[in-house]
Amino acid sequence: MPADKSFSTEQTTTDRFRLLVDAVQDYGIFMLDTQGNVVSWNTGAQRLKQYRPDEIIGRNFSVFYPPEAIAAGWPAEELRRAEQAGRFEEEGWRIRKDGSRFWANVVITALREPDGRLAGFGKVTRDLTERRAHEEALRESEQHFRLMIEGVRDYAIFMLSPDGVIESWNSGAQLIKGYSPSEVIGKHFSLFYRPEDLEAGKPEVELKTALQHGRAEEEGWRMRRDGSVFWANVVISPVYDANRLLRGFVKVTRDMTERRRLYELEKSSKRMSEFLAMLAHELRNPLAPIRNAVTILQLEPSPSPLVRSSRDMIDRQLSHMTRLVDDLLDVGRLTTGKIRFKTEQVPYNMVVARSIEAVRPLLDARRHRLTLDIPAAALLVQGDATRLAQVLQNLLINAAKFTPESGVIELKVWQEGTQLYTSVRDNGVGLSAQALSQIFELFSQGDAQTAARESGLGIGLTLARSLVEMHGGTLNAESEGPGHGSTFTFFLPNAQAAATGDGDKAGPESGAAVLVVDDNRDAANSLAEILRLMGCQVKVAYDGPTALALFREQAPQAVLLDLGMPDMNGYEVLTALRALRGGEQATVAALTGYGTDEDKQRALAAGFDEHLTKPLDFAALQAFLQTAGVAVD
Repeated sequence: MPADKSFSTEQTTTDRFRLLVDAVQDYGIFMLDTQGNVVSWNTGAQRLKQYRPDEIIGRNFSVFYPPEAIAAGWPAEELRRAEQAGRFEEEGWRIRKDGSRFWANVVITALREPDGRLAGFGKVTRDLTERRAHEEALRESEQHFRLMIEGVRDYAIFMLSPDGVIESWNSGAQLIKGYSPSEVIGKHFSLFYRPEDLEAGKPEVELKTALQHGRAEEEGWRMRRDGSVFWANVVISPVYDANRLLRGFVKVTRDMTERRRLYELEKSSKRMSEFLAMLAHELRNPLAPIRNAVTILQLEPSPSPLVRSSRDMIDRQLSHMTRLVDDLLDVGRLTTGKIRFKTEQVPYNMVVARSIEAVRPLLDARRHRLTLDIPAAALLVQGDATRLAQVLQNLLINAAKFTPESGVIELKVWQEGTQLYTSVRDNGVGLSAQALSQIFELFSQGDAQTAARESGLGIGLTLARSLVEMHGGTLNAESEGPGHGSTFTFFLPNAQAAATGDGDKAGPESGAAVLVVDDNRDAANSLAEILRLMGCQVKVAYDGPTALALFREQAPQAVLLDLGMPDMNGYEVLTALRALRGGEQATVAALTGYGTDEDKQRALAAGFDEHLTKPLDFAALQAFLQTAGVAVD
């Protein structure tokens, strides 16, 4: 009975083990005989390989292998190795019943009798297709990443060891620094630094900064293989593994030499613009008394023919010089982005009329004939009337300068849809193909031989095109070649035809005294003489305290006040003047060599009634006196 009970317990254990193995679904577990034929088959094997027990038991396990493995005798080799070593494990492709493949982990164990004889094999198979796909995707991603890094040519991207030794090198690094991978991998990255930077310990400082702050970035000079230097933007970042162990550093370097050069050019351009603005201001101060002196001569009754001829010559040259100064100042504003527009609905016919009036003395002096083709109906366009007149005047002056005496200049205006076109055509010297390609560049003066015969700085056309473009239009030049004249055409958007008219303006009241305040005695005295010739009562002061004393004696109706005086400037004088009796009623104009919109706004905000730019234009002076109610002859 005890023996029977022992056999029953052993049988029960064996049955339970079989049930356990059969219940496993994630692993194919089955037995092979010594020849490799299947002798048992669990649920996991059926699920994995798709065979039912009755379909596979008795068949050789080589049915699970791809044809190439069978042809190579691999199934038998696996059994041989398992028998020899007691166990064999590998991963490889296997075949399901439907012919599909899966990636399997296989373990074959040799089974032996108590006396050591081979009884068969136990085989456990696991489907690792999903894991392999993940690993392949990861490897492919890593490969793509490596290829991407390797393909980057604008950035040098490379790895450093924790000690700063170069471990990788992409094509961008080779292109920027000049080293091939074999020349640089294994060397310390300090070879890219200049001797003075090495002496200062910059490489070590950068790595230390990256460790402390998680990132280090700077710009500075770096060295190439050939010894030349370039301006680099450098970013160094530490790299850690999953256990936060430092694996090294990633260093990204970009060649910023060109950007730095452009930055330096921009700084240089800014300094030049500031110089031009200051030069224009300084030139305006001596031009002011010269303009006043010419105006005095123009107001003198019946001058001699010689005086009249000399006076008119000075006037023409002074107008030309004033325009050059204004153009210099505007170029400075353009390059610094400080030019301002007062955009409004502009009657373009009036712009054309004023432009012709301004250029008429030059046209008459050269005996040019100006023909006009302008619509009779009023034309309205969105823009700045002053700047548009500046464009047209520059084109007319350019045509007059480069057209021989007694030439013909044609001014035509027409509208197409909402675009307003203006062309200035002459029968002058014309332009070569090379000159046409350069004519709008700053300081370009067209063909050298022609330019040598004419004065100018070569900035008028540059300024004109820039102003047109700021209005949303374009300016172009055409010429059939030297000797065949030139045509400059520009268009402006948002144009429309409309009827316009000017309202009547009230005339001035009876005359009263005018106070001129300027520390430049020539400018003050000449301006005072102009006012006297115009029938005004004038008082002159050369400083602020004297001006205030004269104002207390008799409050004038109008004050022309220079801003740039020493000790007590024009703003300070204005503040004190407004506090005096009659100070609030006086009309005060600021006189200055600075004529930007910002200067004008500052003067008006300070309490000035008008802002007048030196040299003072006679028409502007008349308009100011009219605003102040001062009667003139």
